[in-house]
Amino acid sequence: MGRAGCCYRGAERLASPPRVPRLRPLLVLLLALCYRAHRGHCQVATPQCRIQKCTTDFVSLTSHLTPALDGFDVEFCKALRSYSACTQRTAKSCRGNLVFHSAVLGISDLMTQRNCSRDGPTSSTHPEIQSEPCNYHSRTQHAHTHPHTHTHTPPGYLFCGLFGDPHLRTFKDSFQTCKVEGAWPLIDNDYLSVQVTNVPVVTGSSATATNKITVIFKPFEECTDQRVYQAVTDDLPAAFVDGTVSSGAPDHNVNDSTGKVQALWISEHSPGRHVELHASYIGVTVIVRQLGRYLTLAVRIPEEMAHAYDATQDLQLCLNGCPTSERIDRGGHLPLPLPLPHPALGLQLQQPHGQGQSSHTHSHTAPYSAPHGFSMEGARAHCREQLEVQDIYFHSCVFDLLTTGDANFTAAAFSALKDMESLHPHRERWTIYPPSSAHTSQPITWLLLLTLCALG
Repeated sequence: MGRAGCCYRGAERLASPPRVPRLRPLLVLLLALCYRAHRGHCQVATPQCRIQKCTTDFVSLTSHLTPALDGFDVEFCKALRSYSACTQRTAKSCRGNLVFHSAVLGISDLMTQRNCSRDGPTSSTHPEIQSEPCNYHSRTQHAHTHPHTHTHTPPGYLFCGLFGDPHLRTFKDSFQTCKVEGAWPLIDNDYLSVQVTNVPVVTGSSATATNKITVIFKPFEECTDQRVYQAVTDDLPAAFVDGTVSSGAPDHNVNDSTGKVQALWISEHSPGRHVELHASYIGVTVIVRQLGRYLTLAVRIPEEMAHAYDATQDLQLCLNGCPTSERIDRGGHLPLPLPLPHPALGLQLQQPHGQGQSSHTHSHTAPYSAPHGFSMEGARAHCREQLEVQDIYFHSCVFDLLTTGDANFTAAAFSALKDMESLHPHRERWTIYPPSSAHTSQPITWLLLLTLCALG
């Protein structure tokens, strides 16, 4: 630690002979500090004596100053007084430290040269953060910065995703497979409302998929008025329902090709296939995709925003999950009245009719015309092409293929995984495995139960 920070970049500009002739003693002081630290002859490395921190702060405060600037003497004296105050705070722990005493003498000499008074304003090494009222990050950084330590506590974020038949990942990283046919609220708080509409994917099956998404950004002070975005199958617009693509005051912290971005805006990544909604004033990002005939959704929202709701808004799937009556799974297990069938039954359920099924197999066939195209191994192989890890997204992919026979659900699961990785704030929580895979020698049991429940 004795070497770090003593020779601070830019220090040579403070006492450059052609530009600042009278600051030569400071250069001598800094060179002395650097030399002693390099040679290991100073006690800067001791945690109690913080003279090195005082010196590097002073260099940082003055590295941009030149005599040609208006107010140079005033700013330089303020920096010197800050330097002096810093040495006074660490004087007791630096007793006997040669670097400390060299700094004190150098400060006194410079204050005399620049006619600096001992009393007066000082420079702050932590300038006041300017808050941008229509930028959530700027607003919270300003509000959550401790006034004494100047440390910033970043806000917490939550993630929610919906895809497939449909599979829901809640704010608590609970993974559920639900029926929820019709219109259901995913998010409903004081700032944002997200509603999805699900329809059956196969006649006679309880499995559904999303064909409509409505996102309402509610009015927020002077940043934006209400904006509504709506997507349905084969109509994924890159604009709000009123035809606008942005709303609110410009936020200069974010730039697009025009150099200006509104507090709320839409970006189209793939026409008719991938749209993102950005609400910088509340820190929200929403990703909407169409894969095949159905839609997927991914949302990241600050925790404080997600929890800003009252008792009338308690039905939120992202917050509390699906109602028990709407769940296809039961935490990864399904308590069916029939004994668990042999895994081969999963294959027979998905085979087209009239391929030599035995009478025993016919007694367990699905109550509707089973979709063509995928056996159990075929579905697993197809999902492995895009999903290498056999986690919950992989198993959901296999379940969707067996239930619907629609290969587009593989792309939906893969895209949902990638959207989760881009928005979920905690990498250590990305991967979720079905509970049964940790307690049984047949991980496919969980999948079979899911499939049977959907078929029935």
